[in-house]
Order: sequence, then structure tokens, then C-alpha cells
Amino acid sequence: NGILRYSPDGASLVNSGMEAYWSVLYEMKNPVADIKGDRAVVADQDGTLIEIFDKDGETGSITTSYNIIKARVSSQGMVAAILDGGDATWINFYGPDGSLIAENQTHVADPGYPMDVAISDNSDIMMVTYQFVEGSQTTSYVAFYNFGDIGQSEDDRIVSGYTYEGAVIPQIEYLDSTRSAALKDNGFTIYSGTQIPKEGTTVEVKKEIVSTFFDENTIGLVFKSGKKDKQYTMQVYGIDGTLRFEKEFNVPYTTIKMSDGCILMYNSSQICVMNSRGVQKYMGSVDGTIRDFFKIGWNKYLMVLDTGVSTIKFS
Repeated sequence: NGILRYSPDGASLVNSGMEAYWSVLYEMKNPVADIKGDRAVVADQDGTLIEIFDKDGETGSITTSYNIIKARVSSQGMVAAILDGGDATWINFYGPDGSLIAENQTHVADPGYPMDVAISDNSDIMMVTYQFVEGSQTTSYVAFYNFGDIGQSEDDRIVSGYTYEGAVIPQIEYLDSTRSAALKDNGFTIYSGTQIPKEGTTVEVKKEIVSTFFDENTIGLVFKSGKKDKQYTMQVYGIDGTLRFEKEFNVPYTTIKMSDGCILMYNSSQICVMNSRGVQKYMGSVDGTIRDFFKIGWNKYLMVLDTGVSTIKFS
């Protein structure tokens, strides 16, 4: 029921009328945000400041020893951050109040360069994807760190890990409380388990993936089609790897995502809405520059423009 606004000067939680519930001041050069449920983190990318929030305001603040590459938050407010330490890279794990829980130093040779990080809903598991070069081949490694009781007896708290030769894994996500996904340059893999995640369904494709989108039940892949009238091809899969549908389309999007079961595409001035079966429900242009667009109810959508916020309803 709120919108998180953030800038180099501070962050605030506002309603659809842009009235603030709370606001917090800070100084950042390049703030980036991650949100999960009622928790959010705003981090100064290439800087050293991390701010942690819940629906009532700031819960913690962190000044890191190294520049921040990426920060992610869990639904309980735990934060994982990838930090650039020069010769080494650090992956740190923090509590909602900003207290350091664990830190892990990584090297390019072992286990590789960290590409992305995700945290489970129960905050016990931190999932990390690494990339390294073995011979002339790029190899990726997905590791699951357990910060609960089960991980205490394991080396570096790694309870399971999987290696993928010839694949790049730029993005990983927790889909729900038990399942996570590795989104690769050649498909995706699903994992399940709350304490020791196990590898499950894998889908591999031969075309180059240009975009991905997902929710707790869906993985979507977009490819260039090579056709002038239909530039893109979309494949939408269930979590079990079943292909639900394939569709060619010609929307000049810059962002594609799932929102409350619908597929949303937009650029700075155009929006397109498809349902979960790929049927187009709306396509149109708007005045102003679109910053964000998402579904908030039955046929109701919130559009964040550079000039303000609009609620739109499709009949």
C-alpha cells in the first residue's frame, strides 16, 4: 500500500497521492533499491552506504569497508551485499539493524567472481552465483550458504553447490519460500528445499536470451526472432519446465516483468499488458516519461511518471 521513493538525497514511503508516511535523509551518488515484501534496501552502488527500511521507516544503516556492487534484501530484512575489495571480492550478510552476521572473501580463481546473490524468505539461505574461466571455457557455480544450525558443520557454510560448464548465470532469484531459480544465458534451473536446496527442473534453449521475467509460478524467456514485423519471440514456462506458450510480438520495450499474474512491457512512453496466456489486453502511449508500471488490483495499474503517479483502469 505504499511507494518507495529514493534519490541521492534520501528515501520516503508515500501513498498514491504522494503524501509521505515517513522520510529519511542520506547522501549517495548512485542509489539502487531492492524490495521484498515490506522490506527494502537502498545501496550506493560504487559507494559504501547501505540503508535498510521496513514499512515504518529505517531499521538500520551500514557503512561498508569496500565499494558496493550489489545489495539484496529478504522479506525479513536480512541484507546480502557484494563488495569490491580489489584483489578479492566480499559477500557480506547483515541483519535488519545493519549488524554484520557473516563475511565471505572470494577470489576469481576460487570459487570465482560473484555475479548475483539472493536470500531465502526464512533468511537461513544465501544463494550466490559465481563465474570463472576454466581453460578456454566459461563455467558458473551456484552455491547455497546456510546460516542456520544445519550450515554450522559445513565448510564455509556451503550446504549444496552446482557447477555448469559453458554457461553464464547473471541472475538468481528466490521465487517463494522453498524454490529458487538460476536464470542462465542458455535457459534456467529450478532448486527446491528450505535448508539444503536440491537441483530440480532444467530447461535449455539454443537461441540467445535477450530478456527474462518471472514470478513464483512462471519463468519467461525472450529471444530475437529475426523477423521485421515481429522482432521478438516469447517463451513462457511453468516452474516444472512445461512450455505454456510461445508467442511472437513487436513491442519496443525496455522493461518486461510479471506483475500479479500479468506480463507487463513498457518503455519511456508506451505500455503493453498481456495476461498469463500471452493475450494482449492493452497497448498504448502516455504523456510523460514512465519510471515504473505495475498491477495493483483487478484491472487496476499504477504508473509512475517523472511528473507524478497515475492509477489507470482497463475496462
